[in-house]
Amino acid sequence: MTVENVVRTVAAAHRAERGALLPVLHAVQAELGYIPQEAIPVLADEFNLSRADVHGVVTFYHDFRREPAGRTVVRICRAEACQALGAQELVDYVRAAGMPLGQTTPDGAVTVEQVFCLGNCALGPALEVNGRLHGRVGPAALGALLEGAAAS
Repeated sequence: MTVENVVRTVAAAHRAERGALLPVLHAVQAELGYIPQEAIPVLADEFNLSRADVHGVVTFYHDFRREPAGRTVVRICRAEACQALGAQELVDYVRAAGMPLGQTTPDGAVTVEQVFCLGNCALGPALEVNGRLHGRVGPAALGALLEGAAAS
């Protein structure tokens, strides 16, 4: 199925909703793994918006990807509670390992992102690996998770 077909099918399923652009963007990303550039004009057409309006929404919200994510997605919480409990050490570890924050490794294995609350404040620093929440993660545990991700 082409990107245009996916976008139009998803838009049709949400057409009756008020303010449907965000739910449609989430659904397109769930279907394709990201919001491809060629989806922007189709969404603009579907919702009678300018391309700039749609592009602005996609680029404003950090949850939307414009490139395919890696096979493993690691999301490090940077909210206040996790920061107080050592999240910066996790970010420093990722940087020292040569992994670009907010990007995918060249081999497509891992994408490391920063988020601002995973709702696991009592067990910070927290991170999420492919949707699975981990608490009280130190650099050594993060290293083991990343090694496991790179091996898969």
